[in-house]
Amino acid sequence: MSLQTSHIRRRRRASQSPNWVRRAGVAGGVIGTLALTGMSSSANAEPSAADPATTGSIPVIPALSTTATAAQAADAVDETVVEQQLDAARTEARTEAMKAAQKKKAAADARSRAAAKAAKARETATASRSAGRTALAASSSTSATGSVASVIGFLKAQVGKPYVYGATGPSAYDCSGLTQAAFRTIGVDLPRTSQAQSTFGTPVSVSAVQPGDLVFWGGAGSAYHVAVYIGGGQYLDAANPSKGVVIQQMSNYMPTSAVRVL
Repeated sequence: MSLQTSHIRRRRRASQSPNWVRRAGVAGGVIGTLALTGMSSSANAEPSAADPATTGSIPVIPALSTTATAAQAADAVDETVVEQQLDAARTEARTEAMKAAQKKKAAADARSRAAAKAAKARETATASRSAGRTALAASSSTSATGSVASVIGFLKAQVGKPYVYGATGPSAYDCSGLTQAAFRTIGVDLPRTSQAQSTFGTPVSVSAVQPGDLVFWGGAGSAYHVAVYIGGGQYLDAANPSKGVVIQQMSNYMPTSAVRVL
């Protein structure tokens, strides 16, 4: 064998590989190509997030939407809490107002009851005083009526006796001496003169005189004659020396003033 022939044989043995190796290499290449092709296709098939066409047709931003919803929920919770607090405050205010109104009404009712009680007490006291005054007035009236009757009875018993200036009875009288003696019978001490008697007692109008009132001619404090009104438009007096003690019609000689002693 020549050197050339030996070289050719070695080259053939070196270039000849098993079939399974060749097949594995081919398969690997195909699989790699398919993988790259799939990745390329997948990359081409999935739209980019920045694709204007995609973002324009489907505007979905999940992260931003979730954040906004959470903020809105928080705001809603805050508003609910605030509203609940306001409702509680309003309820408390209404309760306090009702309590205050009830207290005010109770105080007003108490004042009304106290006022009614005081008014009733005043009415009772007034009625009691009125009854007392009525009883006293009735007693005084009865007493005065009895006293007036006594005075007039005494005076009528003196009719016909002479008038003597300065005389005080019992057989003769002047005008003021007769009235003094008549009222002394019931325990009333009149001053001695007509001037002094005209300021004794309570002044009354001549047109309103009652039996037992003293009537005068002349002003109060300066009267110059006195008599006793006995009713029926008549008075009784120790007139003068010519008439003595008499009963006269007041219309014939009207007095100018009068006082009530009883």
